[in-house]
Amino acid sequence: MPIISVATSKFCGRTRLPFRALRHRFLWRLRAPVGPGEIRRVERWLATARVFLAISFLVAVWMDPGEIRYSLWAYWLLGFYIVHGVVIMLLLRIRKESTSSFRLLVHAADIVWPALISTFTTGQGNPFFLFFVFVLAAAAYRWGLWETVGTALAAVCLLWGESWVFHLGFIDWVGRILLRQNLPLLQVDVSDFEPKRLFMRSAYLLVMALLLGYLAEQQKKLRAEKAVIARILGKARVESGLTGTLQEIVGELLIMYGATYALVASQDTNSQHVYVGEVRSKAEASPVLHWLESSPSDHETYLYNCPAETTYVCKGKSDSGVVALDPHGVRVRNVSTASLDGLSKQHQFQCVMTISFIFGREWWGRIFFLDPSLTGDIEEELRFLQELVRQVGPAVYNVYLLRRLRLRAGAVERARFARELHDGAVQSLIAVEMQVDVLRRQSGSQSGAVTDELGRIQGLLREEVLKLRELMQQMKSLDVDSRKLLRFLEDTVERFQRETGISARFVSEMMELNMPQPVCREIARIVQEALVNVRKHSGARQVLVRFSSSDARWNLVIEDNGCGFPFSGRLSQAELEALGKGPLVIKERIRLIDGELTIESNPGRGSRLEIGIPQKREAAYG
Repeated sequence: MPIISVATSKFCGRTRLPFRALRHRFLWRLRAPVGPGEIRRVERWLATARVFLAISFLVAVWMDPGEIRYSLWAYWLLGFYIVHGVVIMLLLRIRKESTSSFRLLVHAADIVWPALISTFTTGQGNPFFLFFVFVLAAAAYRWGLWETVGTALAAVCLLWGESWVFHLGFIDWVGRILLRQNLPLLQVDVSDFEPKRLFMRSAYLLVMALLLGYLAEQQKKLRAEKAVIARILGKARVESGLTGTLQEIVGELLIMYGATYALVASQDTNSQHVYVGEVRSKAEASPVLHWLESSPSDHETYLYNCPAETTYVCKGKSDSGVVALDPHGVRVRNVSTASLDGLSKQHQFQCVMTISFIFGREWWGRIFFLDPSLTGDIEEELRFLQELVRQVGPAVYNVYLLRRLRLRAGAVERARFARELHDGAVQSLIAVEMQVDVLRRQSGSQSGAVTDELGRIQGLLREEVLKLRELMQQMKSLDVDSRKLLRFLEDTVERFQRETGISARFVSEMMELNMPQPVCREIARIVQEALVNVRKHSGARQVLVRFSSSDARWNLVIEDNGCGFPFSGRLSQAELEALGKGPLVIKERIRLIDGELTIESNPGRGSRLEIGIPQKREAAYG
């Protein structure tokens, strides 16, 4: 029986949090915080609209005083509101920053004002009802759905509170006080605050709040999604390479979805090799991408066939509840989760979210987020993840192409430069050396000083020719794989013997190799560098290069009978690093392939370099 199933929207990771999930569904705007400058612009526009609305209604009342039952108190309230709006406009221009407490205070005043002016108007059909619409629109523009609904509830509570106070005889009591003071009456029609009429007004406010709040929330959510995508797109940098780019992007998604860790599985369509990396978020540090040791079952475990592009499943339920979307974002039914059994055997998790990706024609794969904390609707979260990968994928692929283009362009330029050296400087130096050799032979009958000097010059020329050839060899790009490596090493050793006159021999105990190309390339460079060091520093007359395999390791041994290193004995790589000894270039290349270096030195008798490389497939992202 399959062990994987769906987690409904009531579940967040391993904990049942229905209210929290519903609440966080509408907090996308927190991922795109608004700057102080934009907050000030919003408040200025609202202040302008507030004053314009109040003046417009003052003009409307002047044209038709019946709207407020000819009440002077309504005129005073309207005038006070205009002054209030102007003061807010002036404060916004004077103050450099609009604080949250200031905005909340202004918003509270905007809620109280419609409730007060509505006591002098003629029901929900009057134009003063637009003041309620304004305060709801202001809440939606400032914040979002829940704040807008809260504003509507506050306004409804004020209206019902007024109705309760009016039915207790508050208007008659105030009227008696005004008569004693010879002041005009309020002229309030208490019938407008009967429960039957007030109920419809409350319904209008709540429906309007839901509509305006939902539209504002969707707009803020789209804006936040664009901000998230833009931030993640900024992580794609050519300088970081494909590995660094994937580390940054997947690490950002890992933090955003609150997953325990993420897995990146990809396949090279040319070599069919499967590479699996793990991204973990460390405390107070950036997430790190670590490539795992390959296994023959990687394809079945990570790159299994699935009709869905994006899925979210949890342990403990049936197959019918799996949340899966096809490439068009449509829900896929009856998706089997048996393919995740292999993943659950290698990794501990309760829930997993997956997304497939394709990079051109070279790479395709899948990303796994283990134990994500999805706080909203799962389908919407998956659709956003799909959209994000669609927009970020081309940027990552461009990093891969540009990186490869740079490498190829550099290889072409180095090859051109090497050809120019061979056709120009090397040939000229060889010609000069031959002329010096002829002069040395002709001057044999003359003084020995001249002959010795010509011999020294000839040696210098020969040394420069060897250095240029070594430089040309290093500049050439190496197209070496497991099929060509043994033959390449044999040719390198033979050419070394031919050019230097030092007896050199290559011995291989293997006939075939199954080694990743990056490892082959580094081994070839290590052998080249070691032979250069032998010629320059050892003074050896014999060199032996041996390549073998044992105990899941490839072993490369380079030994000579020269002067050795400036120490005696056998040192491991850790000891060499601690003492600051050993060839730096070779040590660096060995670190790139996770190898281990051991040097045995007998001063005056020779040295032996032993290099062990683990037989595991290294990722070709670089």
